[in-house]
Amino acid sequence: MSVTDVASTALRDLHKSIPLVRFGTQYAFDAASWAVALILAQAFRYEFLVDLIRWVPLLLLCLTAAILQLFIGSLYHLYRGRHPYGSFAEVRSLLWSVLVTALILGVPVIVFGTLVEIPRSTVIIALPMAFIYMGGVRYYKRLLVERAIVPADDASNTLVYGAGYLGSSIVRRMKTDAQSSFRAVGLIDDDPQRSNVWLHGVRVLGTGSDLTRVAKAAQATVLIVAIARVDAVRLREISDKADAAGLRVKVFPTLDEVLKGKVRLNDLRDLSIEDLIGRQPVDTEMASIAGYIAGKRVLVTGAGGSIGSELCRQINKFGPSELIMLDRDETGLQTTQISILGHGLLDTKDVVLADIRDLDALTEIFTERRPDVVFHAAALKHLSMLEQYPDEAWKTNVLGTRNVLQAAQEAGVKTFVNISTDKAANPTSVLGYSKRAGEQLTAYAAEQTGHDYISVRFGNVIGSRGSMLPTFTALIEAGGPLTITHPDVTRFFMTIPEACQLVVQAGGIGRPGEVLILDMGEPVRILDIAQRMIAQSGQNIEIVYTGLREGEKLHEELVGLGESDERPLHPKISHTHVAPIAPAHLDEQVWHRSYRHHAHAPLHRESVSHE
Repeated sequence: MSVTDVASTALRDLHKSIPLVRFGTQYAFDAASWAVALILAQAFRYEFLVDLIRWVPLLLLCLTAAILQLFIGSLYHLYRGRHPYGSFAEVRSLLWSVLVTALILGVPVIVFGTLVEIPRSTVIIALPMAFIYMGGVRYYKRLLVERAIVPADDASNTLVYGAGYLGSSIVRRMKTDAQSSFRAVGLIDDDPQRSNVWLHGVRVLGTGSDLTRVAKAAQATVLIVAIARVDAVRLREISDKADAAGLRVKVFPTLDEVLKGKVRLNDLRDLSIEDLIGRQPVDTEMASIAGYIAGKRVLVTGAGGSIGSELCRQINKFGPSELIMLDRDETGLQTTQISILGHGLLDTKDVVLADIRDLDALTEIFTERRPDVVFHAAALKHLSMLEQYPDEAWKTNVLGTRNVLQAAQEAGVKTFVNISTDKAANPTSVLGYSKRAGEQLTAYAAEQTGHDYISVRFGNVIGSRGSMLPTFTALIEAGGPLTITHPDVTRFFMTIPEACQLVVQAGGIGRPGEVLILDMGEPVRILDIAQRMIAQSGQNIEIVYTGLREGEKLHEELVGLGESDERPLHPKISHTHVAPIAPAHLDEQVWHRSYRHHAHAPLHRESVSHE
């Protein structure tokens, strides 16, 4: 055997022996803790009259306690390296091992102790002392280890906004991660009751209004937002204060990932525009979902689009017996299939290539596949494009919706969720009028079937294809100018997952013919978004005002004239109704006249009331 082989073998043996030495040492401390505790217990019992102690029985008792601690501690994984050192999990296991050891040791002593000259109270007195000694050794070692860890020399001085559980977790990670790029120098919290809080040696230095002063005193360059479920309004406030203080703002991807330990400090990212105008998802109750999706055949139209694809991903989590993804865009279908199934072969029955304008094709598909639940997301959505080509809006958004509803009714679909838009409230554009017609057709289908045929109305989604943010980003990357219709124009925004969460929930809480509307908070001024994006880019980009386009509103509305805003089931979801319209009463010429004059004229030749 060569010298190299001998050295390698020795290193392997040393590596294997390190855990044994480490946990052997820990066990030795635990055994010694029992010995000291039992000896002190008898000393207390005899009021320190040592001559009264019978040492041989006492030493046998100490040996027995040490042996029991070894076996029981191993059962609770104290000497197997399962628990982080000095963690609450280890302390919990330590407590149980000490209690079980004391029980096994104490019962015989209480019953037979006087026969072997051991006071019956010995184990009872020793129990808390043994636990304190063992826990104290672990805590002291943890302190030594954590104090030995210091951030790198180039770590950024960092303030943490939020002194709650999440803030405590982040500060501790900074203090225990030698590779951390951040050095915690202070905490910021707006709660007066936390003004004197210290977390892992880092104290609260002030509130958000003190941010400029605190940042200067602590020489901080980074601010980490550590507030659970922080909304966009609060983030904008914090961002404005951080900008004034010269701080870079960092956020974590999601709270759930942080709490599950999936996110490291290095996964922090800069605050994005999506964070500033998006909102946290509406909490969806599982009980209101599983009953109508789990084990059912679910069909989604427009499954290759931004909303449709996210709907498919969320629906798939609830275990439908079959998920049918329908679209006329084969590339979009492939992308959705990859995100759900991990492949884009397009050779399975879960993807269906069809156009909602084709009633015969839809009828054949619905008759063959017999879906129980339908989510209708297929639509044309670009306002200015549809102003140029209103006939396309009529064919897709009006007649296409009519076709899907007719196929669904003939196939016996029990739950139908039509995806609408805030532009359907008091419509002034081709898009708004076409989506309003879709809501009315859905209401009529509910009236005819008595089933849960409902619509969901929401504002602009962030990050969808052709939406505002990608467009602004492209214009900035091209060097500008950045075009805005009007300096005062505002819009409602939500993230795509949030919008889809509402859509899925609507099927569980909506009643036949209703339109469900999400409380989207305050509208956001487009100019503010543009200015923030330009500031983040570091470029000098000109903003050009083009004027409102034909049919475009200065401020969008969610609830139309004459519509109610009742919220019987969820504090952030309104329920309203629209006048139903029968497909036979649709008149394209009347529809064209109505949007051209932006009047609230009926979309049919006859009365909308039906026998």
